[in-house]
Amino acid sequence: MQESVQELLKDITDLSHEFGGGEYVCGGGGNTSVKNSSTLWVKPSGTTLAGLKPESFVAMDRKKIARLYAIQPPQSVSEREALVKEKMNAALLAGQSGRPSVEAALHDSLNARFVVHTHPAAVNGMTCAKDGRQVCLRLFPDALWMDYVDPGYTLCIAVRRQIEQFAGQKGHEPSVIFLQNHGVFVAGDSPQEIRDLYAAIFDCLSAEYAKAKVSMTLKADPLPEGFNLSAFLTGIRSAFEEEDLFAAAGGYFQPADGPLTPDHIVYAKSFPLVAEPTPAAVSEYKNRYGYAPLVLVCSNGVFGLGASEKKASLALELARNGGQVVQLAAAFGGVNYMTESARRFIEGWEVEFYRQKQLS
Repeated sequence: MQESVQELLKDITDLSHEFGGGEYVCGGGGNTSVKNSSTLWVKPSGTTLAGLKPESFVAMDRKKIARLYAIQPPQSVSEREALVKEKMNAALLAGQSGRPSVEAALHDSLNARFVVHTHPAAVNGMTCAKDGRQVCLRLFPDALWMDYVDPGYTLCIAVRRQIEQFAGQKGHEPSVIFLQNHGVFVAGDSPQEIRDLYAAIFDCLSAEYAKAKVSMTLKADPLPEGFNLSAFLTGIRSAFEEEDLFAAAGGYFQPADGPLTPDHIVYAKSFPLVAEPTPAAVSEYKNRYGYAPLVLVCSNGVFGLGASEKKASLALELARNGGQVVQLAAAFGGVNYMTESARRFIEGWEVEFYRQKQLS
């Protein structure tokens, strides 16, 4: 018996909450969807999985989504993304107000009813590792591995083609898709199938980290005894010449020193400022990268910075997540950072500016 729309939306909401915690995603990362033969319900862009309600999901006409697969996109990145945005909005059912996840077309390309896409540090220890592809083929022979592709339309089309090729060779679509320097897509026809697949992935990777004697817990020191955040923040604001700057404080750990995934770039920038917070150090960083740092690493510890307490805390959360990924990648040949061109695409992508704006 086919489930009702209400039952489907309740199930995908429950899955979103279950996989919306820090073990799986940070901030507004990840996305989920459920579908029937005619409609795809997908997480709105810029929202959090943990905060979704059944009515939050954006309903899309699957026939209209399919039109995306046949378009000849312009060579210009900005023109291509504008066209795709237009087509995605055209696929919205009447009365929908949210902006669908940019990966809606990828969700639609999988026939499984439920799709849950997350960015767990435990998974990205492999997807962000130099030997990630080889390790994936060894540990997950029935999964699909995708080399890094810029998110959005380009990724959706690339994955769709690989899904078709995979199905042609094996007689079925992949239930698990690992994306290099990004995360994992898990697809299943029932909520329990999603849960079982994630459990199997985590069990397998946990065993590999244990075998390599790599801790899955981030190695971090406490803040210095007697540390005064208020006084430290006064100094940071002076160095940054920004009175409304906020900071979240953490003890020292080894952070990532380059871009790991799109989410790390969006919420914590590609590179930390590794220096004492002086006007000269901040100015040099801004001149080099064209923006102010969101992560500061100095003798007192590691700090997330932002225009609000929420943004500062999120920057620190991503920094800690990145440090954990680097630590885990040691089990698989060491960390493999995103390329310069991939970094610049994310830093200039309109979709990510939109996600940033959704943070209060």
